[in-house]
Amino acid sequence: MRVFGHWSAAAALVAAGAVGYPSTVHTQTAAGKGDATAILAAARQALGGEKKLGAVKTVVATGQTRQVRGDNLVPIEFEISIEFPDKYIRRDEIPAQETGVTAAGFNGDALVQDPPPPPMPAMPAPPAGAPTAPRPNPSAARVTTLKQDFTRLALGMFATSFPTYPLTFTYVAEAEAPEGKADVLEGKGPNNFTVRLFVSRETHLPLMVTWTPPAPPQRMGGRGAPGVSGAPGAPGVAPALPGGAPQGAKTGPPESRLYFAEYREVDGLQLPFRLRRAVGADTIEETTFDRYKLNSKIDPKRFEVRK
Repeated sequence: MRVFGHWSAAAALVAAGAVGYPSTVHTQTAAGKGDATAILAAARQALGGEKKLGAVKTVVATGQTRQVRGDNLVPIEFEISIEFPDKYIRRDEIPAQETGVTAAGFNGDALVQDPPPPPMPAMPAPPAGAPTAPRPNPSAARVTTLKQDFTRLALGMFATSFPTYPLTFTYVAEAEAPEGKADVLEGKGPNNFTVRLFVSRETHLPLMVTWTPPAPPQRMGGRGAPGVSGAPGAPGVAPALPGGAPQGAKTGPPESRLYFAEYREVDGLQLPFRLRRAVGADTIEETTFDRYKLNSKIDPKRFEVRK
């Protein structure tokens, strides 16, 4: 099933619309930079215009995701519910498994999860005289991750961020591919969150969002540099791997990409009906939307925080 992670160029173009980006990226000089505000305004106009976008209070979307898990391609049926400005939840069901429906989202800064997260274990008492360490909060960390996922999705739907997770945009580059050119904007937000948004020069629609996850913290090795065991007789020197690269050389996590494609009209708006997510060169999931419902009433219990 690994073939799913290495699509042919033709198949990728169908799914991504602009898979060539960022094959060539030209960083602009200060004098030649584009206007991020104008580019976002043009994108929002292409998506339906400020008036229609601003009138959206709720979104309910249903569809299917095919996700690579090991050597298997797992089909997932989902429903996404959004109530602006600060409620979001995604419910997933895997038909081939008897695991029931799972859900994850947020209501303000509170985690909404079903089944609810397990209670946190008691913290051990610190040694006498030692300062009290702050208690870790995995629910808050999970909410941050979910808000970042929501923000990346919202960029493809609305070409903007929301007070839930506000971003500041600057123009950074121009990208070229056989399909055409794109303007590249960089968005920065809380928790050192950084994304790059690619906007088509021709259609002004969002094409792709890219980001690089933070590198996991390095562990201290027994000798030598952090995370690297020193070579025998030479503490602090990393042994070389075949090909000359030093063992433990910092390469960082691969870039993640979320492609938006197949924009269609829904109540006067243009919304993406196909998404593709890749990590490095591998596609890890493909999402197809069946239906969007705008401004429908959502049961408040959907966003209820489970205890």
